[in-house]
Amino acid sequence: MKTLVIVTHPSLETSVVNKRWVEELKKYPEKYTVHELYKVYPDENIDVEKEQKLVETHGNLVFQFPVYWFNCPPLLKKWLDDVFLYGWAYGSKGDKLKNRKVALGVSAGIKNVDYSEAGRYHYTLEQVLLPFETTAIYCKADYRSFFAFYGAEFEPSVSEIEKSTQDYLNFIDNM
Repeated sequence: MKTLVIVTHPSLETSVVNKRWVEELKKYPEKYTVHELYKVYPDENIDVEKEQKLVETHGNLVFQFPVYWFNCPPLLKKWLDDVFLYGWAYGSKGDKLKNRKVALGVSAGIKNVDYSEAGRYHYTLEQVLLPFETTAIYCKADYRSFFAFYGAEFEPSVSEIEKSTQDYLNFIDNM
């Protein structure tokens, strides 16, 4: 089954890293479905049934987003709240995510060294992203960690972006 990549970037057209990742993913429609939430729901009125069916018709699930204020963009949080419902995603009869591989693809504006207990912000990116791992576990999904690009706000080189693009697709393919 194809991998569903939920892309949540409020200004994807001006993005450097996420935009490049999306461009590359779209070259392989037989492997990936790229679902851009801000494009599909500019008014943020999420069609829950449509989204649940989309998840159900795919194998793996990847959430791709830039880390904003040490979290995800607000539309992704709303999507999770609206779509991952009791009786569907969790609860005694909620099994639609059970054993489904779930991962994250994130870009971080700050550098890797700043995401450490000894760094400027005192937490690793893994710690910042723990709510996503915990959500996956709660829904009985198979959390496969995250792929990250660090330092996006420091004008990364074309070669850094291209390397990350290939590494990201390899990460998804090997979930």
